[in-house]
Amino acid sequence: MTLAEKLEQLVTNRPNSYVPAHTLERLLRLPHKPDQQRLGLNWTMHWGQGIVLGIVRGVMAQHGIRGPVSSFLFMNLRLLNDQTLENATGVGALPWSWPADEQLIDLMHKGIYAFTTGVVADNLVTGPPQSADQRAGWRLGQKA
Repeated sequence: MTLAEKLEQLVTNRPNSYVPAHTLERLLRLPHKPDQQRLGLNWTMHWGQGIVLGIVRGVMAQHGIRGPVSSFLFMNLRLLNDQTLENATGVGALPWSWPADEQLIDLMHKGIYAFTTGVVADNLVTGPPQSADQRAGWRLGQKA
């Protein structure tokens, strides 16, 4: 996602966003700092959310929730996570109030993250997807 963002920024001349840093700053109740001093906070929030939510995608794959549809569902979780934290802290704005190009860019980046994470998670989990009954140990109505 970061590589795609940097490539997109080269094409669109869009500046770096410090919304992740502002969000973490508010969540941790840290004193306000200029954006130039927030790079570490920005990376911590940006990568931290990706890592934590990546674990969720791994759990999905482990429980048989795999493939492109699962990655699409996961993309929505990623978007929901961002919007919830950003808006709960007063840092963000509701997505429908954004310019259309900003919405498209955000969806594109979250999609790249979600589908890449999905491919990795799906390929790290061994064995075929199991049904809920198989995960619980049930076979033909009998406990295994």
